[in-house]
Amino acid sequence: MPAITFKPLYMERIWGGRQLETFYSRSLPEADKPFGEAWEIVDRADAQSIVTGGEYKGMSLHDLWKNHRPEIFGSNLPDSERFPILIKILDAADDLSVQVHPPAIIAENLGGEPKTEMWFIADCKPDSKLYVGMKNGATRDSFEMAIKEGSVEEQIHSIAPEKGDSIFIESGRLHAIGAGFLIHEIQQNSDTTYRVFDWNRTDAEGNPRQLHVEQSLACIDFHDFEPRMDQPEGNTLAECPYFKTTLHHLAQGESIGNPSADQFSLITIVSGSLDNSHTKGQTLLLPKGSGKMAASEQTTVLQITIP
Repeated sequence: MPAITFKPLYMERIWGGRQLETFYSRSLPEADKPFGEAWEIVDRADAQSIVTGGEYKGMSLHDLWKNHRPEIFGSNLPDSERFPILIKILDAADDLSVQVHPPAIIAENLGGEPKTEMWFIADCKPDSKLYVGMKNGATRDSFEMAIKEGSVEEQIHSIAPEKGDSIFIESGRLHAIGAGFLIHEIQQNSDTTYRVFDWNRTDAEGNPRQLHVEQSLACIDFHDFEPRMDQPEGNTLAECPYFKTTLHHLAQGESIGNPSADQFSLITIVSGSLDNSHTKGQTLLLPKGSGKMAASEQTTVLQITIP
């Protein structure tokens, strides 16, 4: 069975840009509007990946997961109603809000969904910063006071990563993406985000953005001090109960297939191309039992599986 491709869903965001067009040579839905996210793989009630060709053309990812799971995805997989992984490309032309996702132990009580994710830096401008975790010495009390004073930036830890770096963002970890990043995000299938601070910005009418301070304070890990970008173990960038992401650098002609013949994998092309047809930025579903895909040139890919 050949690789299955899907049509991306583009999300307009106030902090977004046009790099999905310029960096990945894509046609965005509308000219001159800021698109901050491309949802490459998604199975949600209000957002669906649709197959672009082949035997399953026109079917949704939910259709495949619900009605064709054994032949496409394999066995020993989560018994979930929806496909459990969501993959995005983020174009941050401006700073995102400081935010947190709820841990599983409290998500339901807050009316949300747990969300653990990882980021791979596809590109970044010099001196661009990620904000992750707390500064040494920060406390819940000092953080709450900083919210009232509008000085949260003094409490959160910043990192200046490089292209090709990655970091794991477990639910409960305070974080924000600064301006100037193009990021591949692999996450649990969730869309719950609590914003705790938005850099004191206001809209055209002078109104501040809606925040979720109470929910955020219930979720933030206040003992997560000054994390660094991750140091991969071999080619494994991140591994948790929800997904495993590995990084592969392929020479021209070198091939890649599913790690297990009994299960699918997802392939995101960071650079280069596969099989002379799949290009940079594209995410492919490689069904169970598929043959290998060959690099058409020097190519770097992320491979995502469910442990």
